[in-house]
Amino acid sequence: MKFGISTFITDLSTRPAPLGRAIEERGFDSLFIAEHSHIPVDRRSPYPPGGELPDIYYRTLDPFVALSAAATVTERLLLGTGIALVSQRDPIHTAKEVASLDLVSDGRAVFGVGVGWNREEMANHGTDPATRGKLVDERLRAILELWTKEKAEFHGEFVDFDPVYSWPKPVQKPHPPIFVGGGRGAFPRVAELGDVWLANGVPPEVLAPQIEEVRALAGRAVPVTVYDVPATPEAVEGYAQLDVERVLFNLPSDPEPATLAHLDRFAEVAARFR
Repeated sequence: MKFGISTFITDLSTRPAPLGRAIEERGFDSLFIAEHSHIPVDRRSPYPPGGELPDIYYRTLDPFVALSAAATVTERLLLGTGIALVSQRDPIHTAKEVASLDLVSDGRAVFGVGVGWNREEMANHGTDPATRGKLVDERLRAILELWTKEKAEFHGEFVDFDPVYSWPKPVQKPHPPIFVGGGRGAFPRVAELGDVWLANGVPPEVLAPQIEEVRALAGRAVPVTVYDVPATPEAVEGYAQLDVERVLFNLPSDPEPATLAHLDRFAEVAARFR
């Protein structure tokens, strides 16, 4: 089982370059960072875990700028969005951003995707929350065309463009892996468009039947990465028994001294399972 880090990189937390270097030095295989373009002042969508929306949601850096900075000081670390809000993203720009990250990192980009929960945020991008799932699926199909075709075109309900040239193409072939976040509602997206299911903090006893379900639907052994896993031996053991591919420890968005202390503690836990 592999171990990675998930976090929100903000203007108040550890900068991307020293963060990436510290994560790689401690033997973690991946860094996944969250995305929110903005938070509307008049927000009515409830925060999914409940309670007040944490300050980090208001202060996130652009994920592709941050991951590119981390790429310049690392050699092996996978650099992923966890998750990119495709419901709020132009597919042509997004295809270029992911491919550019894959190029500057020599093939280490991971495209973690999701539909999002903040209805007011996505509405400011012109997205109807009621159809965001269909929109995301179309945009992902269009991105795949842009990545894999010299002359790409797409004609759908939400995305429509005649043949275009779009470079660079990704280094990874046929394309960077797509990690699909979400619960059961995302399983058809995993089956059709995903390479990995990114499960968000699902406890092992609940995750086990869901893994069987998504793999049955996809007709293949879909790898599973689990986001937001508590950094304790007891928690990790439960996922190890399920043979998931990777667990991601949630790193608080702190200044560098506290960040390094957290990473040292996480590395001690991971070392027990290597």
